[in-house]
Amino acid sequence: AASDVYKRQLHTPDRKETEAMKILAVIQKSLREQLRSFWILLLTVSMAPFFVGVYYLILESDEAQYDILVLNLDKGTPEGGLNHGQMLVDGASLLLSDSSELPFRVRSTETREKGLATLKNRKADAMIVIPADFSTWIHHLRSGNLEGKLRIEFIGDLTNMEYMVSAVWGNAAVTQYLDALLDRSAYTITETSLGLSGSITEFELMVPGLLIIALIMLMFTATIAIIVEVENKTILRMKFSRLKTFEFLAGASIVQVMVGLVAILLTLAVAIACGFSHYNALWEVLFIAVLTSLSIFAFSLILAGATKTVNEVLIVGNFPMFLFMFFSGAAFPLEGKALFSVAGYPVSLQGLMSPTHAISALKKTMIMEMSLGDVFPEIIALVILTLLYTGIGIALFRKRNMKME
Repeated sequence: AASDVYKRQLHTPDRKETEAMKILAVIQKSLREQLRSFWILLLTVSMAPFFVGVYYLILESDEAQYDILVLNLDKGTPEGGLNHGQMLVDGASLLLSDSSELPFRVRSTETREKGLATLKNRKADAMIVIPADFSTWIHHLRSGNLEGKLRIEFIGDLTNMEYMVSAVWGNAAVTQYLDALLDRSAYTITETSLGLSGSITEFELMVPGLLIIALIMLMFTATIAIIVEVENKTILRMKFSRLKTFEFLAGASIVQVMVGLVAILLTLAVAIACGFSHYNALWEVLFIAVLTSLSIFAFSLILAGATKTVNEVLIVGNFPMFLFMFFSGAAFPLEGKALFSVAGYPVSLQGLMSPTHAISALKKTMIMEMSLGDVFPEIIALVILTLLYTGIGIALFRKRNMKME
């Protein structure tokens, strides 16, 4: 009997070995289950590398370029000998090009209106206005025949970091020239804000992007509205009833536009309750919202073509949702430099995302107090991207799920 007990002890693993085997079994089972949840695993391990790659592509193309406009209205001295305005422009151009490592470009503008339009369209960062009597004032101030202060005006978007840099260096160039001629107390430099940029708060500056976030979320409701028909096989009944692709998509898109309008109105109402009041007309906001909703619905067709179930939509949809939220400028300001331009409108990597143009349009109408006609390039970009998304989405959906006709 004693020998039998001894033999059983030889073949029975001790407690530590048993725990190790159980842990190993759990690890093997968990690995198999994790591999079965392919999309969740892919989302977890690839999201951060994906963001790193996108940041690199956007910021790599972001080569700093600071454009300063100069509106030289100076008519020169009464005798016609000197034009201090032109001398200031030449000196500032030389100083900014030689004394700074930053890439500055000084350009002239013909009128104040053209200069303001250039600033509002983000084709320049700051504008310096030299008054018509600039040379005359300097002449009389130096001779002591005139009292008062010479006034130089800087104009720009005070919320734009490029303006801050341009204004600092532009101010240095102006003061260097004037200090060589006048006492510092003889002149003053004033700053004029573009639109509402001088009075708007940081919260109010973020509202246009937050409004678009409300529409980006349509990506889930729109895609699920399509995929649920595939998952439940009800789309077969629609096919048997000879429902056309256009009819199905038109009905679904109208519902999503209605949901988008409710979402943006609710978001705007909360923003107004929190103190936001900077918008010209509600119909302009709603018009941009409708176009953006249609573009998000069109992109949802692409997402629907890449998935088959609602669960896949909720997982795979995180990639474009985060992409649209964080890289279009919706969640926080992020702007990549233009790769090229079409008819004067800059095209960047961010421009492939429709919310980028929607946010730009809302900021121009809400903050810069521009009219809907001034954001016509953004509207055209939204329409083009909507058509592009729709074509790609329909092709993918037909190939992966079924033909609608």
